[in-house]
Amino acid sequence: MPSGILETILYAEDLEAAEDFYCHVLGFKVFSKQHGRQLFFRCGDQMLLIFNPNATVVPAPADSRLPVPVHGALGHGHVCFRASGVEISSWRKHLEDKGLTIEADFEWPQGGRSIYFRDPAGNCLEFAEPRIWGLE
Repeated sequence: MPSGILETILYAEDLEAAEDFYCHVLGFKVFSKQHGRQLFFRCGDQMLLIFNPNATVVPAPADSRLPVPVHGALGHGHVCFRASGVEISSWRKHLEDKGLTIEADFEWPQGGRSIYFRDPAGNCLEFAEPRIWGLE
């Protein structure tokens, strides 16, 4: 079994709107970016990548020094950020102050709270307590 997840990818055609949202709403700092193709953010000991799906389906040139296979997705993705119950309450207020709609806010039957909202590309984002998965 792998020891963890190193990177998670969401897709957004408008990378400028995505960069503005992830930096100014969620507080990320750009780790790296390639105009029109991708944004990279560090999130704890993992990476959150935002790819333009129209660019990442184009194969790398045959002589590329980074022969990454094409990949992409259509439709909205989902990522859940780890947060304590107190942090979730703070995030909810912050997101609402920024004009975002909280689509759901509830306690899971086995314990733990989640809130759901959307980024500008329509991706479903969540803050949740790790205990929803039996994690600390």
